[in-house]
Amino acid sequence: MRVLTGVDLPVGSPGGSVELLRDLYLAPDAPIAAEVFMLGGDGAARSPVELDVPGKQLDGSGFWAYTRALAAAIRARFPEDGHDLVHLQHLAFGATPALLRAFPASPTLAFVHGTDLLFAADHPTQQEVLGQAVAEAGAVSVPTAAMADLLPVRPRRLEHIPWGVPDRLLADPPPRAEETDDKGGLRLLYAGRLTPEKGVDNLLEAVARMDGVGLAVAAPTAEYAALAARADVSRVHYLGWLSRPALWRAFAAHDLLVVPSVRLEAFGLVAVEAQACGLPVLHQRVPGLAEVLADSSLAVDLASGPQALLDAVAWLAKDHAALADLRAAGRRNAARFPLSRTAREILRLSAELVERGP
Repeated sequence: MRVLTGVDLPVGSPGGSVELLRDLYLAPDAPIAAEVFMLGGDGAARSPVELDVPGKQLDGSGFWAYTRALAAAIRARFPEDGHDLVHLQHLAFGATPALLRAFPASPTLAFVHGTDLLFAADHPTQQEVLGQAVAEAGAVSVPTAAMADLLPVRPRRLEHIPWGVPDRLLADPPPRAEETDDKGGLRLLYAGRLTPEKGVDNLLEAVARMDGVGLAVAAPTAEYAALAARADVSRVHYLGWLSRPALWRAFAAHDLLVVPSVRLEAFGLVAVEAQACGLPVLHQRVPGLAEVLADSSLAVDLASGPQALLDAVAWLAKDHAALADLRAAGRRNAARFPLSRTAREILRLSAELVERGP
């Protein structure tokens, strides 16, 4: 089966959605064979193909002009008979309407990533694009049931396919670093984007009131610089934006991952990868993440103020047995989400759509 897919983001962009794109389509052992495009180059033969399409915008007539230009670049680079199926990613952004415009007769499978839902809630153009994509796609796949509830229109066919973490991580996680002793505070870690919906300000407020607790942050450089310009990060050890293997080693070197998101997480890949590395997770109960983690992690109301996090960290610092229980529960939970299963389900559904036709 020949798949065409892509996102209108530059190669190397941060975020879980891009990591999932690499895992499924671009890694040396990627389970799905596909031609993939991103932004940033001249369309030469490389993986992913980099298309040079300037003028990206979020709203209004400028967005539609950019989408038309992107559709033209896609048609010029990829022949119409070169694929059997189009996988639509990031449903509220330019790549999806461009692909629908470029290849209107191709069967399509659309994937909800979460960021598309957030932008659609805040931008009228993105709401329109999301609704069009959901209505026109042959099928829509959501990683959690909560994402289905947030779709603006009913799709022709809805499938629940959870995302997954690389099987090699589940089989051979990095060795855990030595545990902290009773006199030392917990080594907290935050890993991910620093956009407003991630709730990092709530985390910093709590850490500022903790004694003997260290917080490490793995995040994009520009976003961390913006955070440091407006917030007190004197208690933060900045790790940089880590490669995937380096991030997994960081998971193994800390005691608790904090996920303070305040709106939604489509799935929460970073939390599940942390669990696979034996790192317990403390999180804000938001749609998507609450479904994936269930009772395998510690849910705390981080949005109500710093005290809930203070109490949870103080308890876990004293009760190492509770921390060990969370570690074991996390490993069991991560084992439910191998990437190989995600790929099998995607390929099954893709084959059905190709057989059915547009």
